Amino acid sequence: MTSPSFDAPAGRIIGWRDGRVIRATGIRYARATRFQPPTPEPASTTSIQATEWAPACAQADHPFGMGLMKSSVRTLASTEDCLRLSITLPDSIAPGDRRPVMVWIHGGSYVFGAGDAAIYDARALVEEQNVIVVSVTYRLGLLGFLGGAGGRAANVGLLDIIEALRWVQANIAAFGGDADNVTLFGQSAGGDAIAHLMIADGAQDLFRRAIIQSAPLGISLGRRKMSEAMMKIAAQVAHDASADDVIAAQASVVTASQGFGWPASMPFGTQYGHHPLPPEEHVDSAWSRCASRFDVLIGWTAEEGSFFIPLMEPLKNLATVPVLGSAVRRLVVSTITRKVYATAADRFAKRHAQAGGRAYTYKIHWGSKTNQLGATHAIDLPLLFGDEQIWQDADLIAGLEWPEVHASAQKVRALWALFAKTGGLEAAVIEPALVSYRKA
Repeated sequence: MTSPSFDAPAGRIIGWRDGRVIRATGIRYARATRFQPPTPEPASTTSIQATEWAPACAQADHPFGMGLMKSSVRTLASTEDCLRLSITLPDSIAPGDRRPVMVWIHGGSYVFGAGDAAIYDARALVEEQNVIVVSVTYRLGLLGFLGGAGGRAANVGLLDIIEALRWVQANIAAFGGDADNVTLFGQSAGGDAIAHLMIADGAQDLFRRAIIQSAPLGISLGRRKMSEAMMKIAAQVAHDASADDVIAAQASVVTASQGFGWPASMPFGTQYGHHPLPPEEHVDSAWSRCASRFDVLIGWTAEEGSFFIPLMEPLKNLATVPVLGSAVRRLVVSTITRKVYATAADRFAKRHAQAGGRAYTYKIHWGSKTNQLGATHAIDLPLLFGDEQIWQDADLIAGLEWPEVHASAQKVRALWALFAKTGGLEAAVIEPALVSYRKA
């Protein structure tokens, strides 16, 4: 069978068939010098072989992904030269089609993960909802989200994503996608990045809708002094050090974040007052000014904080103490959920609506009743991506039978796709016990 090919401004792109979907994977959208903004990839005069998964950004193993989600990027190549994207589209695409486009921005505290990690496989979403999904891989950690001194640019990981979105705008029509109907969706740090892309110079015209999932917006402010302390340590890493040495140095850079309160729970991140973001004191007005440009769906899970309990040694032990342990655990879970996620998301939606934008908030209540995690942080991932083989050993959904997971996932994928297609949820039908939502 002939391999699918797409004649795009970027060049002729050769993809591959994968069951009922077509893939075009590992497409380079930009290049970058270390610690510097990316430059767009020029059009190719030869065919682009888009038949290998995009490599992961160079990164250290992280307990979040390696543990609860059994997510590993070890099956992917890993490199500092990681600016690639992958496209999954229905095999029913026909010439002249203009399908809605959903661009996935992966999470991982800005230090781990990859667009083509198996837990983000968009096959089911594409097959069921007839959308096109683009997955973006961008620079992380010390390579992507710390700068502003010593000749090192800040926010380069965010600038990577902007270049990926420019590539999508220029090329997605060749794949049957509608460049005027692009929705960004991302979880955790990915959702945080999307919220900031709404106010980033040069990004406002690159997408129309935003689905912001469990973004830690409650710890996005008051980070300047912490970042400066981290940069003092980071400055000791030579510009020409090996990628392995840069990643090894990241741990010592993180130690400089201690003592700065809640923001230290995610040391790397966006930096206000550095291109392409406004100063911190102007971010509220910036979000208000852009409100009419975007439809927003923003939300959280009912028990975000339970995801982090297994990573807190004192709490792991305390949780075994009768009565007291359970009460303390509930308090910690509730505090993290409210402080880091829920309050800020609700405020974000209200501000957006008051400024003339259309906004909805949601809350996911679904999760296992037997593994203590419940409706935890990242529980939306198996509701959007992957299959039984990918998720079968994940602690995240331990105690749930796959038919139940699949049935719930189909409903959530339909809800997300409805928003991506229309910008509204008025026609949605979903059980409140699974996901509740309201217009802001």
